[in-house]
Amino acid sequence: MRAVFIGAGELTRITARQLLDNGYEVIIEKDKARIDDLSVNMAAGFIHGDGSKPAILREADPAATDFLFSLSGNDQYNIIASLVGRSLGYKRVITRIEDASYEHICIELGLEDIIVPDYTIARYLVDMCAGRSVLAASAMIKGDARIFSFIAGEKDAGPIADLNLPNGSRLMFLYRNEQL
Repeated sequence: MRAVFIGAGELTRITARQLLDNGYEVIIEKDKARIDDLSVNMAAGFIHGDGSKPAILREADPAATDFLFSLSGNDQYNIIASLVGRSLGYKRVITRIEDASYEHICIELGLEDIIVPDYTIARYLVDMCAGRSVLAASAMIKGDARIFSFIAGEKDAGPIADLNLPNGSRLMFLYRNEQL
């Protein structure tokens, strides 16, 4: 599998290091000095350039890429890069935004995979306070199994097989507001 990262900040570095062992590759970065720094410790491909430009994103080969991560520190840049990436045919586009007021704009523009770091951390902390821990559950699972969650909306109504889950996924259970 292959991933393209726009922006080479700390989130990209942490994520890329974890994905490299599984065959993921490529980082796009505008700052040549940052590329030089990262390339010393990271066996990844680098493309020097503006990740919001169609020519640069084409160079990263959208048809051969499973994920495009727009993770720079600039919300507007990430939104533009994600829209350009989606228009070029990247299979899945993940957009990071710091300012949650952009979330509804991203949704209206069709950017479905949005990361708002403060919201993600807040949900994790609320789950901890409620005694729910994905990490505790994942510690009980051996091997390459992973736990992930998602919220199914009205548009997802139908058979579980139609949810487009990763191959080999199994639904263990769904529990919300003390109801199964």
